[in-house]
Amino acid sequence: MTDRAREYFDRLFSGESWEMAETDPELWEIFTDFAFDEVVNSDDLDDRTRFEAILATLLGSGASELFSQVVPAAINSGLTPVEIKEIIYQSVAYLGMGRIYPFIKAANKAFSEEGVKLPLPGQSTVNAENRRERGNSVQVSIFGDNMKEFWETGSQEIRNINIWLADNCFGDYYTRTGLNNNERELITFCFLAAQGGCEPQLVSHASVNMRIGNDKAFLIKVISQCLPYIGYPRSLNAVRCVNEAAAQN
Repeated sequence: MTDRAREYFDRLFSGESWEMAETDPELWEIFTDFAFDEVVNSDDLDDRTRFEAILATLLGSGASELFSQVVPAAINSGLTPVEIKEIIYQSVAYLGMGRIYPFIKAANKAFSEEGVKLPLPGQSTVNAENRRERGNSVQVSIFGDNMKEFWETGSQEIRNINIWLADNCFGDYYTRTGLNNNERELITFCFLAAQGGCEPQLVSHASVNMRIGNDKAFLIKVISQCLPYIGYPRSLNAVRCVNEAAAQN
């Protein structure tokens, strides 16, 4: 490892040992020198934001084993257990419980090893009576006035999905405390970029990110920091989607 990669790794990962360093030392050197030196030092993104994006990217790519190894570094970067859990919880709306279930177990195992008591404090702010209204309010605040009562629009065949977007996707998740809307849109962007095959939604959420303050330059920095974990094709695809959103805006 380069000196800068070693310093970063020791600081964020507390010098923990990874099996790959012993079994595949050449690949370990290539990856760590790239991810923890060249990439980390390519821009001014802070560690906390970097690990918000990395955790969301690992969720989107289904990498639960690597996720569990990165959780301690995320905590060392300044993310709290509540914030990490909120990243996982929101991912259910974009990735589905089938993909996310292993991450809940991985995070709980990592938290247990860090001495974090479970369950964590609840973060819900809605109930069965107001979740749709509150969710739609969040949709409007993020996407604009065209989303007012959006759940009442669309053909009868898809009306239920528009309702669920309001009461479940935004009502159950975006209204929770622990992360603000800028952070929630950032991780949503990462879920979609890492998952692949969601280009229309990725363009839409890139546009929304820019609308609420996560500008184009910021999103490109985020993609760059996530590239070691999702590879070049999906990273370049995400850049194309950001450029398309910027042109539309």
